[in-house]
Amino acid sequence: MAMKISARNQIKGKVLDVKKGATTAHLRLEIAPGQVITASITNEAVDDLGLRGGAAAVAVIKASDVMIAID
Repeated sequence: MAMKISARNQIKGKVLDVKKGATTAHLRLEIAPGQVITASITNEAVDDLGLRGGAAAVAVIKASDVMIAID
């Protein structure tokens, strides 16, 4: 059964690594060669989803504000 979701910004990738902290993990997802998205999620979510290096995953981005800056 495929899950349906309202967020339209969905980017497929491969988990590079997961670094767990006390309660939160930082996960790096490679979406294209040399392009990486980093997410902070709970350790519980990492375990529930079975996330580990090499696993396929999708970054789902739902934000009310996106800021862009230049030097």
